Amino acid sequence: MLLGQQSAVSNQQSNEWLEVCVMTEAETAEAVSEVLSRYAPNGVAIEQTARDIDGADEGAAQQLEAIVAVRAYLPIDDEVAARRRQIEEALWHLGQIAPIPEPTFRTVAESDWANAWKEHYHVVHLGERFVIKPSWREYTAKPDEIMIELDPGMAFGTGLHPTTQMCLAAIEKYLQPRLVALDLGTGSGILAIGAAKLGAGSIVAIDNDPVAVKAAAENVKANGVDAIVQVGLGSLEQAAANNATYDLIIVNILARVIIQLCEEGLGRVVRSGGRAIFAGLIDTQEYGVREALVSQGLRVIDRLQEKDWVCLIAQREG
Repeated sequence: MLLGQQSAVSNQQSNEWLEVCVMTEAETAEAVSEVLSRYAPNGVAIEQTARDIDGADEGAAQQLEAIVAVRAYLPIDDEVAARRRQIEEALWHLGQIAPIPEPTFRTVAESDWANAWKEHYHVVHLGERFVIKPSWREYTAKPDEIMIELDPGMAFGTGLHPTTQMCLAAIEKYLQPRLVALDLGTGSGILAIGAAKLGAGSIVAIDNDPVAVKAAAENVKANGVDAIVQVGLGSLEQAAANNATYDLIIVNILARVIIQLCEEGLGRVVRSGGRAIFAGLIDTQEYGVREALVSQGLRVIDRLQEKDWVCLIAQREG
């Protein structure tokens, strides 16, 4: 689950940068980020903001709908015009799948760009207790809050996407102290970190992409849970090595991948009576996923939904 994001690297060939900005909904921000990261050498910055909802009654309290500004910075050189056309074409193709507004472009000086991307990251509150904080922001957590420090990295899992938010809510509800958990497709490690801070005994967090593994390992260490969370490169096969089983598994991927994992015997890694959290599917894919879970002895006991996105919580029978 990869998401290109920002790392500050100075550009020696240009004193100016071309900023590309796409204003989109949170659930499509990661797809836009993936597109922009193909052409932006230093990654992508994401800013959560809000906009007025059309049709709000005049004089009523202001109604807001969350949107996200996805920004990338291109060095202004001989290739910038070609990269701009490529970005516009790639976003147009993405827009055939989901509504994507046209990008805007502006020139910024390198002195402004050097730290501009950091301004777009703010403290975000998720679920009942979680707080996501960039390292350079100041924030004092309240006694009942759980703070996760999550710097931009090259991996999905900023906390903006509905699937991440529902997974965190499910972890809050179902995680029991000292249990053994598996985060399959960990991305940035945000879900494993959340589980560790809620009291999990040990967590195996794996991903099949080396960039995600590196980002997750760094985030786990920064949050002081590296003694609890073991991050590694791998897949279901590695997670099931030596007949390993887990009290809780977290799978925030895609519906087709969840079904494929079930065909590979996903149920065998869930202990008898253990639970599994599945997200990354939309409501039209739910029936197929439920069928796959049943084939693995996993009975759905709870369901969360945000817009079209669904999160299923299942329990292993027998």
